[in-house]
Amino acid sequence: MPIPGNLLTTAMAVMPHTDPKQALKMALSLDIPYWPQLPNYSYYEDMYVQAAEHFPGIILDLDKRTLKFSTDKFILELEETLGHFEDPSYFDISREYSVVYHQFLEMDLSDKPAVRGQLEGPISFGFNVLA
Repeated sequence: MPIPGNLLTTAMAVMPHTDPKQALKMALSLDIPYWPQLPNYSYYEDMYVQAAEHFPGIILDLDKRTLKFSTDKFILELEETLGHFEDPSYFDISREYSVVYHQFLEMDLSDKPAVRGQLEGPISFGFNVLA
């Protein structure tokens, strides 16, 4: 499917909102709706946290709002993670890690020319995970 033209509007995903309904209303108001990520609503809604959900070796501290990496934990969890390699659904973002993502996916957006969602790339992810 080609990307639609005609200067259709969309936006970046990370928003300062603390109300998922208001954020979704805003995201749906554009030509190309997007999946809002709301780290001020919950640290689980942070795109780095969402990408880290099934990553072996991650230590998530919700109180300090930090992601850390443990080599020892990585070694313990790697085999389990690789055991799910053929099951893409295992690596999807859970409802615990994003209420907004699942609400967005449950919407009927079939009348829209496209939808938008994003996570970060490996370099920005690496810069945000503490050793």
